[in-house]
Amino acid sequence: MAEAGINDARNGSAQDEQATTDGFHLVIDALKLNDIDTIFGLVGIPITDLARLAQAQGMRFIGFRHEQNAGNAAAVAGYMTKKPGICLTVSAPGFLNGLTALANATTNCFPMILISGSSEREIVDLQQGDYEEMDQLNAAKPYAKAAYRVLHAEDIGIGVARAIRAALSGRPGGVYLDLPAKLLAQTIDAAKGRESLVKVVDAAPRQIPAPDAVKRALDVIRNAKRPLILLGKGAAYAQADAQIRELVEKSGVPYLPMSMAKGLLPDTHAQSASAARSYVLAEADAVVLIGARLNWLLAHGKGKTWGAPVSKRFVQIDIAPTEIDSNVAIEAPLIGDIGSCVEALVAGLGDEFPQPDADWLDAIAQRKNANLAKMAATLDKNPSPMNFHSALRAIRDVLKTRPDINVVNEGANTLDYARSIIDMAQPRKRFDSGTWGIMGIGMGFAIGAAVTSGTQVVAIEGDSAFGFSGMELETICRYNLPVCTIVFNNNGVYRGTDVNPTGGADVAPTVFVKGARYDRMIEAFGGIGHHVTTPEELTQALLEAIASGQPTLINAVIDETAGTESGRLTNLNPQSAAMKK
Repeated sequence: MAEAGINDARNGSAQDEQATTDGFHLVIDALKLNDIDTIFGLVGIPITDLARLAQAQGMRFIGFRHEQNAGNAAAVAGYMTKKPGICLTVSAPGFLNGLTALANATTNCFPMILISGSSEREIVDLQQGDYEEMDQLNAAKPYAKAAYRVLHAEDIGIGVARAIRAALSGRPGGVYLDLPAKLLAQTIDAAKGRESLVKVVDAAPRQIPAPDAVKRALDVIRNAKRPLILLGKGAAYAQADAQIRELVEKSGVPYLPMSMAKGLLPDTHAQSASAARSYVLAEADAVVLIGARLNWLLAHGKGKTWGAPVSKRFVQIDIAPTEIDSNVAIEAPLIGDIGSCVEALVAGLGDEFPQPDADWLDAIAQRKNANLAKMAATLDKNPSPMNFHSALRAIRDVLKTRPDINVVNEGANTLDYARSIIDMAQPRKRFDSGTWGIMGIGMGFAIGAAVTSGTQVVAIEGDSAFGFSGMELETICRYNLPVCTIVFNNNGVYRGTDVNPTGGADVAPTVFVKGARYDRMIEAFGGIGHHVTTPEELTQALLEAIASGQPTLINAVIDETAGTESGRLTNLNPQSAAMKK
């Protein structure tokens, strides 16, 4: 009888558990209902059990050593998949670490949701000094596309749905979702909980451009003598690859890809004007912007870069009307999603659309060939020690045989040289510092790309850039990710030759430890390290890393005098600008 009583009690307890659910389960259920299967984050109070439950419920949780890197991984996952990447952090300091990545995602239009635990509202609002007390919602608002707080378990489903739709609709971006600790432990009726969940339908609906706007854009292109198509990373995000290729090839217009748009068409394509970038920007009389903004990366559409005072006519495809005329007058705005807008342009080209002027195409070809020949001569040199060019030649030759490999790139000189030397042949395979031009995205982007694609990643890092996220080597090893990190080691920021002008014991502000062995860092976590000093050694190490698919770091020693101050951004450096005067 006693045994039967125990069994009855157990059955009753199980039934009670089945009759209720809690905030932890509802958050996971809401994400899974919307086909989100991966969370990037770092556990702690009050979200550790949320991460445990996510894993127990079949989701993948990738734990990081710093929240900023987890956020960057979530952002690049969103860019690759057109589903919001999820970053989960603890409250206050952890939230603030993730906020940097959220702001970068918003600036770059990457769909991402930062979910953070937080202190209870009644304590925060009275400023009573709770554990990690902070008004996180209002802190996030200036840096996010949208920010929401959920206070009741029955609202979790709608809160997650609103965050997903905000991240994806219109111009994508970062969204903050605040989950107070008390919310996660709230219990409600299980049936009521299921009914509260929301499956988001058509989060990023097509927006068809107006026919008169399409005609106006086609008229600008048709009447141009020196037209140019400029592709931004928004064009790559749109995954309208076939339509964009058809527009380029059917129109015959030369195109220029921004760095993360490289590979939409192969960089070796006959119409690519990358090797004549300065010439085409200055001389084009009509420019079609597809998923690109006239921000600092394009000199705001003004000045010597654009051949001022030469008059230009601009066509701009953008889903956000407020982006039009942000720097210069746009004669033919085309508002809608990129796929629909490009389809409309292709349909309007017809069979007798005039091709660009032959003199324009010949002038571009001449400059391309001259610049490519000049670059080839530079790359053929084999100085000792290696410099950026000879090291990147070795990497280029290996990656040329594997266009499927994801390439992450950051630094100053390392970034500038790599994006002009390493060709891309497939879309959404190149990830770099983007619109903000920030350092520190390297290991987060590499992990996000590896987890999302399941394929090889090669991260080409300046030694300074690597320092921002280098501890994530442990994360790469822990999850046994196919990431090969190449550190261009020239002993400092920009270069390692500066000296302290006072003759004091402290090294100059830009100098690192001489002869640092970054390869030994990954060995400490069980990965494979290589120390190379020649292009031949670098080639062999990279081939071995790719063949193994194992976590690898190549410490590539280059001439410490190689590199220039601020890379190619000397105009933004007050010291360099002053020296030019």
